[in-house]
Amino acid sequence: MGKQKIILVVDDEQKILEVVRAYLEKEDYKVITALDGESALNIFKNETVHLLVLDLMLPKISGIELCNKIRARSTVPIIMLTAKSEEEDKIEGISIGADDYLTKPFSVRELVVRVGALIRRSYRNTEPLADVLVFNGGDLKVDIKKIQVIKNGNILNMTTYEFKILKALLTSPGQVLSREELVERAFGMDYDGVDRTIDTYIKNLRQKIEDNPKEPRYIITIYRMGYKFVG
Repeated sequence: MGKQKIILVVDDEQKILEVVRAYLEKEDYKVITALDGESALNIFKNETVHLLVLDLMLPKISGIELCNKIRARSTVPIIMLTAKSEEEDKIEGISIGADDYLTKPFSVRELVVRVGALIRRSYRNTEPLADVLVFNGGDLKVDIKKIQVIKNGNILNMTTYEFKILKALLTSPGQVLSREELVERAFGMDYDGVDRTIDTYIKNLRQKIEDNPKEPRYIITIYRMGYKFVG
Protein backbone atom coordinates (compact mmCIF):
# COMPACT_ATOMS: atom_id res chain seq x y z
CA MET A 1 0.00 0.00 0.00
CA GLY A 2 2.99 2.30 0.02
CA LYS A 3 3.57 4.84 2.76
CA GLN A 4 1.82 4.66 6.15
CA LYS A 5 -1.88 5.44 5.89
CA ILE A 6 -3.46 8.03 8.17
CA ILE A 7 -6.84 7.30 9.78
CA LEU A 8 -8.99 10.03 11.34
CA VAL A 9 -11.31 8.58 14.02
CA VAL A 10 -14.14 10.84 15.19
CA ASP A 11 -16.29 9.91 18.20
CA ASP A 12 -17.55 11.78 21.28
CA GLU A 13 -16.58 8.90 23.58
CA GLN A 14 -12.94 9.11 24.64
CA LYS A 15 -12.81 5.44 25.59
CA ILE A 16 -13.84 4.37 22.09
CA LEU A 17 -11.16 6.61 20.60
CA GLU A 18 -8.49 5.09 22.82
CA VAL A 19 -9.44 1.49 22.04
CA VAL A 20 -9.79 2.05 18.28
CA ARG A 21 -6.49 3.94 18.20
CA ALA A 22 -4.69 1.09 19.99
CA TYR A 23 -6.01 -1.56 17.59
CA LEU A 24 -5.31 0.47 14.45
CA GLU A 25 -1.81 1.43 15.55
CA LYS A 26 -1.03 -2.27 15.99
CA GLU A 27 -1.75 -2.58 12.26
CA ASP A 28 0.79 0.20 11.53
CA TYR A 29 -1.73 2.95 10.77
CA LYS A 30 -1.14 6.49 11.97
CA VAL A 31 -4.23 7.54 13.93
CA ILE A 32 -5.59 11.04 14.56
CA THR A 33 -8.63 11.45 16.82
CA ALA A 34 -11.33 14.08 17.36
CA LEU A 35 -14.17 14.33 19.89
CA ASP A 36 -16.51 16.53 17.83
CA GLY A 37 -17.37 17.33 14.22
CA GLU A 38 -15.92 20.83 14.24
CA SER A 39 -12.48 19.64 15.37
CA ALA A 40 -12.60 16.80 12.86
CA LEU A 41 -13.34 19.18 9.98
CA ASN A 42 -10.42 21.42 10.95
CA ILE A 43 -8.11 18.42 11.12
CA PHE A 44 -9.30 17.18 7.74
CA LYS A 45 -8.64 20.56 6.15
CA ASN A 46 -5.08 20.73 7.48
CA GLU A 47 -3.88 17.13 7.48
CA THR A 48 -3.53 14.37 4.91
CA VAL A 49 -6.20 11.79 5.78
CA HIS A 50 -6.59 8.48 3.94
CA LEU A 51 -9.73 7.19 5.70
CA LEU A 52 -12.30 8.42 8.24
CA VAL A 53 -14.05 6.44 10.95
CA LEU A 54 -16.96 8.73 11.73
CA ASP A 55 -19.62 8.54 14.45
CA LEU A 56 -23.10 9.58 13.30
CA MET A 57 -23.98 11.39 16.54
CA LEU A 58 -21.44 14.15 17.20
CA PRO A 59 -21.51 17.50 19.02
CA LYS A 60 -21.01 20.86 17.25
CA ILE A 61 -21.22 19.39 13.75
CA SER A 62 -23.18 16.15 13.31
CA GLY A 63 -21.69 13.14 11.56
CA ILE A 64 -24.14 13.57 8.69
CA GLU A 65 -23.27 17.25 8.21
CA LEU A 66 -19.55 16.50 8.50
CA CYS A 67 -19.85 13.72 5.93
CA ASN A 68 -21.63 16.09 3.54
CA LYS A 69 -18.94 18.76 3.97
CA ILE A 70 -16.16 16.27 3.34
CA ARG A 71 -17.89 14.73 0.34
CA ALA A 72 -18.20 18.19 -1.19
CA ARG A 73 -14.41 18.32 -1.49
CA SER A 74 -13.08 14.77 -1.34
CA THR A 75 -13.70 11.12 -2.18
CA VAL A 76 -11.74 9.91 0.87
CA PRO A 77 -13.22 6.59 2.13
CA ILE A 78 -15.54 6.89 5.16
CA ILE A 79 -16.77 4.26 7.61
CA MET A 80 -19.82 5.49 9.54
CA LEU A 81 -20.50 4.44 13.14
CA THR A 82 -24.07 4.63 14.41
CA ALA A 83 -25.88 3.66 17.60
CA LYS A 84 -29.04 3.25 15.52
CA SER A 85 -29.82 -0.05 13.87
CA GLU A 86 -32.84 0.97 11.80
CA GLU A 87 -32.52 0.34 8.08
CA GLU A 88 -33.35 3.98 7.28
CA ASP A 89 -30.32 5.21 9.23
CA LYS A 90 -28.01 2.81 7.42
CA ILE A 91 -29.44 3.87 4.07
CA GLU A 92 -28.99 7.53 5.02
CA GLY A 93 -25.35 6.95 5.91
CA ILE A 94 -24.63 5.33 2.56
CA SER A 95 -26.67 7.89 0.62
CA ILE A 96 -24.71 10.85 2.01
CA GLY A 97 -21.42 9.31 0.96
CA ALA A 98 -20.28 6.76 3.57
CA ASP A 99 -18.55 3.74 2.03
CA ASP A 100 -19.32 1.37 4.90
CA TYR A 101 -20.98 1.39 8.33
CA LEU A 102 -20.97 -0.39 11.67
CA THR A 103 -23.68 -0.36 14.32
CA LYS A 104 -22.71 0.27 17.94
CA PRO A 105 -21.75 -1.65 19.98
CA PHE A 106 -19.29 -3.00 17.41
CA SER A 107 -16.33 -5.34 17.36
CA VAL A 108 -13.12 -3.33 17.14
CA ARG A 109 -11.47 -6.29 15.40
CA GLU A 110 -14.20 -6.17 12.75
CA LEU A 111 -13.66 -2.43 12.36
CA VAL A 112 -9.94 -3.00 11.78
CA VAL A 113 -10.71 -5.62 9.11
CA ARG A 114 -13.14 -3.25 7.38
CA VAL A 115 -10.61 -0.41 7.52
CA GLY A 116 -7.97 -2.64 5.90
CA ALA A 117 -10.33 -3.83 3.17
CA LEU A 118 -11.46 -0.30 2.34
CA ILE A 119 -7.90 1.03 2.31
CA ARG A 120 -6.80 -1.72 -0.09
CA ARG A 121 -9.80 -1.13 -2.34
CA SER A 122 -9.34 2.63 -2.40
CA TYR A 123 -5.57 2.87 -2.81
CA ARG A 124 -4.58 -0.18 -4.82
CA ASN A 125 -4.01 1.99 -7.93
CA THR A 126 -1.83 4.79 -6.60
CA GLU A 127 1.15 4.18 -8.89
CA PRO A 128 1.57 3.13 -12.53
CA LEU A 129 2.28 -0.55 -13.08
CA ALA A 130 5.95 0.06 -13.98
CA ASP A 131 8.61 2.73 -13.53
CA VAL A 132 9.14 3.01 -17.29
CA LEU A 133 6.19 2.80 -19.68
CA VAL A 134 6.64 2.52 -23.45
CA PHE A 135 3.83 2.90 -25.97
CA ASN A 136 3.44 2.12 -29.66
CA GLY A 137 6.91 0.75 -30.29
CA GLY A 138 8.69 3.60 -28.57
CA ASP A 139 6.64 6.46 -29.99
CA LEU A 140 6.03 7.57 -26.40
CA LYS A 141 8.09 6.72 -23.33
CA VAL A 142 7.32 7.80 -19.76
CA ASP A 143 9.92 7.35 -17.02
CA ILE A 144 8.09 7.77 -13.70
CA LYS A 145 11.18 7.87 -11.45
CA LYS A 146 13.10 10.30 -13.64
CA ILE A 147 9.94 12.39 -14.20
CA GLN A 148 10.73 12.32 -17.90
CA VAL A 149 8.61 11.99 -21.05
CA ILE A 150 10.18 11.14 -24.40
CA LYS A 151 8.35 11.52 -27.74
CA ASN A 152 9.99 10.06 -30.87
CA GLY A 153 13.34 10.03 -29.07
CA ASN A 154 13.10 13.64 -27.91
CA ILE A 155 12.83 14.60 -24.24
CA LEU A 156 9.79 16.83 -23.77
CA ASN A 157 9.77 20.04 -21.77
CA MET A 158 6.98 19.27 -19.30
CA THR A 159 5.77 21.18 -16.25
CA THR A 160 5.35 19.49 -12.87
CA TYR A 161 1.56 19.78 -13.06
CA GLU A 162 1.44 18.39 -16.58
CA PHE A 163 3.48 15.39 -15.50
CA LYS A 164 1.26 14.84 -12.45
CA ILE A 165 -1.84 14.81 -14.64
CA LEU A 166 -0.21 12.35 -17.05
CA LYS A 167 0.90 10.13 -14.18
CA ALA A 168 -2.63 10.15 -12.74
CA LEU A 169 -4.02 8.99 -16.09
CA LEU A 170 -1.33 6.30 -16.39
CA THR A 171 -2.28 5.01 -12.94
CA SER A 172 -5.65 3.85 -14.30
CA PRO A 173 -5.10 3.05 -17.99
CA GLY A 174 -8.32 2.67 -19.94
CA GLN A 175 -10.42 3.98 -17.04
CA VAL A 176 -12.35 7.23 -17.23
CA LEU A 177 -11.27 9.77 -14.60
CA SER A 178 -13.45 12.79 -13.89
CA ARG A 179 -11.92 16.24 -13.58
CA GLU A 180 -12.48 16.08 -9.82
CA GLU A 181 -10.67 12.73 -9.59
CA LEU A 182 -7.76 14.07 -11.63
CA VAL A 183 -7.51 17.12 -9.37
CA GLU A 184 -7.45 14.96 -6.25
CA ARG A 185 -5.01 12.37 -7.62
CA ALA A 186 -2.63 14.85 -9.20
CA PHE A 187 -2.70 17.81 -6.82
CA GLY A 188 -4.30 16.58 -3.59
CA MET A 189 -7.27 17.90 -1.64
CA ASP A 190 -5.69 21.28 -0.88
CA TYR A 191 -5.51 22.35 -4.53
CA ASP A 192 -7.18 25.76 -4.95
CA GLY A 193 -7.76 25.68 -8.72
CA VAL A 194 -11.06 24.87 -10.38
CA ASP A 195 -11.78 21.54 -12.06
CA ARG A 196 -11.88 23.16 -15.51
CA THR A 197 -8.17 24.00 -15.29
CA ILE A 198 -7.67 20.28 -15.94
CA ASP A 199 -8.86 20.93 -19.50
CA THR A 200 -5.98 23.35 -20.01
CA TYR A 201 -3.44 20.83 -18.76
CA ILE A 202 -4.93 18.15 -21.01
CA LYS A 203 -4.73 20.51 -23.99
CA ASN A 204 -1.07 21.23 -23.23
CA LEU A 205 -0.29 17.53 -22.80
CA ARG A 206 -1.88 16.69 -26.14
CA GLN A 207 0.19 19.36 -27.85
CA LYS A 208 3.29 17.60 -26.58
CA ILE A 209 2.57 13.86 -26.76
CA GLU A 210 0.09 13.53 -29.62
CA ASP A 211 0.98 13.45 -33.34
CA ASN A 212 -2.30 15.26 -33.98
CA PRO A 213 -3.74 16.94 -30.85
CA LYS A 214 -7.13 17.32 -32.58
CA GLU A 215 -7.31 13.55 -33.09
CA PRO A 216 -5.60 12.19 -29.97
CA ARG A 217 -4.54 8.58 -29.72
CA TYR A 218 -3.42 8.65 -26.08
CA ILE A 219 -5.59 11.00 -24.01
CA ILE A 220 -9.22 10.53 -24.97
CA THR A 221 -12.14 12.76 -23.93
CA ILE A 222 -15.26 10.96 -22.69
CA TYR A 223 -18.08 13.46 -23.12
CA ARG A 224 -19.50 14.77 -19.82
CA MET A 225 -17.45 12.23 -17.85
CA GLY A 226 -13.75 13.08 -18.06
CA TYR A 227 -10.61 11.65 -19.66
CA LYS A 228 -8.89 8.32 -20.07
CA PHE A 229 -5.46 7.20 -21.28
CA VAL A 230 -5.20 4.53 -23.98
CA GLY A 231 -2.09 3.27 -25.67
